[in-house]
Amino acid sequence: MPAIANITVKKNDGTTDIIWTGVQPSSGDGTPATWKSQTVGTASAHQPELRLSARDANKGSHRLLRLTFQYPQIATNSTTSVTSVVQKATSTLEMEIPKAMASADVNEAVSQLTNLIDSSLIVSCLKEGYSAT
Repeated sequence: MPAIANITVKKNDGTTDIIWTGVQPSSGDGTPATWKSQTVGTASAHQPELRLSARDANKGSHRLLRLTFQYPQIATNSTTSVTSVVQKATSTLEMEIPKAMASADVNEAVSQLTNLIDSSLIVSCLKEGYSAT
């Protein structure tokens, strides 16, 4: 099992690093590990969050991994000076991996999935809000 650690990614500008801080490790099956981008917002509820949980599925023959992501839009009320979340961009990804699948095939499936998600075409589709035509 990998140990929780901070994750560094690039911002949309392609240059600036953002650190996603590992704030809570998973305590076991079904309980998510949590990372937050603590450079955004002044309250925990205002910070982008990534969660990853894993558990047995299909009567124990598979592992089901569930990744959830949320990125809030925050705004400050000019009258009250209260900052709050007004909207959230959210994403959920589930991957079911057979326990009997060869590790080379699991590695290839995971690498191809994550590389596809990071491909310029899929990134553009997600940013535009439309699929490729």
